[in-house]
Amino acid sequence: MKKTRNTLARTTILELINESDIALSHAEIQSKVGDLCDRVTIYRVLERLLAEDLVHKIVNMDGVVKYAKCHNCDEVHHHDHMHFSCQKCLEVTCLEQVIPVYKLPAHYQVTEMSFTLAGLCPTCAD
Repeated sequence: MKKTRNTLARTTILELINESDIALSHAEIQSKVGDLCDRVTIYRVLERLLAEDLVHKIVNMDGVVKYAKCHNCDEVHHHDHMHFSCQKCLEVTCLEQVIPVYKLPAHYQVTEMSFTLAGLCPTCAD
């Protein structure tokens, strides 16, 4: 892999994702960075951050792709946790404490998982 250039766009987008408690869509990121870079640059930065295992991708219940910071990926990159997609505010959060349980037939190997639960988050449920 090529050496990563630490551009202002990359630094800003990574900081946005790392400082957010919720997963962010491309449109949400574009809104927050304003005129810093165009939408294509944002896509390229997000793809690079995924390839570098600095963020992970979540597809919510509506098919919208969102990006979240990595948690506990210091030694081994893994995202075997569930996500919660609120049907009212549309925020997507990682549920690190909920571990999915599955048993695969022999000779199957898991390389990636995507578990998304839908409902109302604590804020919207009140």
